[in-house]
Amino acid sequence: MAAPEEPELSQAQTEKLLQFQDLTGLESMDQCRRTLEQHNWNIEAAVQDRLNEQEGVPSVFNPPPSRPLQVNTADHRVYSYIVSRPQPRGLIGWSYYLIMLPFRFTYYTLLDIFRFALRFIRPDPRGRVTDPVGDVVSFIHIFEEKYGRSHPVFYQGTYSQALNDAKRELRYLLVYLHGEDHQDTDQFCRSTLCTEEVVTFLNTRMLFWACSTSKPEGYRVSQALRENTYPFLAMIMLKDRKMTVVGRLEGLIQPEDLINQLTFIMDANQTHLMSERLEREERNQTQVLRQQQDEAYLASLRADQEKDRKKREEEEQLRQEEEKVRQSVLAEERRRQTLEEEKERKSECLPPEPPADDPESVKIVFKLPNDTRVERRFLFGQSLTVIYDFLFSLKESPEKFQIITNFPRRVLPCLPTEEQPNPPTLKEAGLSRSEVLFVQDLTDD
Repeated sequence: MAAPEEPELSQAQTEKLLQFQDLTGLESMDQCRRTLEQHNWNIEAAVQDRLNEQEGVPSVFNPPPSRPLQVNTADHRVYSYIVSRPQPRGLIGWSYYLIMLPFRFTYYTLLDIFRFALRFIRPDPRGRVTDPVGDVVSFIHIFEEKYGRSHPVFYQGTYSQALNDAKRELRYLLVYLHGEDHQDTDQFCRSTLCTEEVVTFLNTRMLFWACSTSKPEGYRVSQALRENTYPFLAMIMLKDRKMTVVGRLEGLIQPEDLINQLTFIMDANQTHLMSERLEREERNQTQVLRQQQDEAYLASLRADQEKDRKKREEEEQLRQEEEKVRQSVLAEERRRQTLEEEKERKSECLPPEPPADDPESVKIVFKLPNDTRVERRFLFGQSLTVIYDFLFSLKESPEKFQIITNFPRRVLPCLPTEEQPNPPTLKEAGLSRSEVLFVQDLTDD
């Protein structure tokens, strides 16, 4: 049994599908489509859910097993630069180091044992992220209160949002994890991170995201990046369609050394970034070309639809005109039929013609509009209506007419009116025994 065909996508849905594939790096168009359909084609929600899934946050529709936030850190080509603490110098330095070594060892051992035991008593509150943006903003405020406002521009959003923006803009993302309890953190922030050359370099070359590992959001990122010591910096970029850690800097590093190492990492991965930009540009051009083709197709389709509409309107107008003519012909036929029936009825209702020797008879010659002459006798006592009905029953008579005498010229009141509901008789109308009357056609009037 064949699988049912999926419905075709609209132009807007196709654009969202390509944009979603571009942002997430998924190669399967079917998977992209399923994800967007699960989110009702809301591309922002779909991208965020996809990034959360990549980083270990459970998906709304397909919850994976609980795991830490992840970016691709398994690449064997990751550049790692670790700055070791300087070795003590001279007799005094070594003496101080040897004296403090047991105390330092005991302190950190007991601290680790205490933290390990505390996990069984009370779960680490940092393991539950409830307000990631608040964690980042709170860290920025604390950082500025301690080190001032002269620092690189911090990305004021979640780690997921920073990854998303770096991927969308094809920029490097530098992640800084702030270990508050580490002995080198304070010196790194004052002597390296907040120096003018480092601030200028970071602000002009990349996005910069930072958070304290004492905050749930920072702790979650530290679990994903698995730092060894502090200060810790990780360079992340889009590589092979995945957000990948391409460089790790750990330990107390000087400003010039930091800039050199970051520059080296960027130069080493510039070809990958350029490749991604070229590939995205090609996809954008393909998308623009496809959009132009779709627009041209839609314009042609609209033109064809407009032609069809006008053709249907013309056909409908022609049909209505033909129907109007047909109805007019039918109405005219019905009118003529009704008129003939009325003439026949009037003819049947006429009184018989009196004989010529009847002393009450009146001989009338009618001159019709078509110059036809008709003669008939009537009685003086008959109404003028009889004369009118006689003329009306003739085929030669017009539909509407009036009867006129010649000398003097006057119109005989043959039909009843409101003023004279009963027309006069021939005698009352002043007709003599022999008359010539004219029939005037009123049809056009």
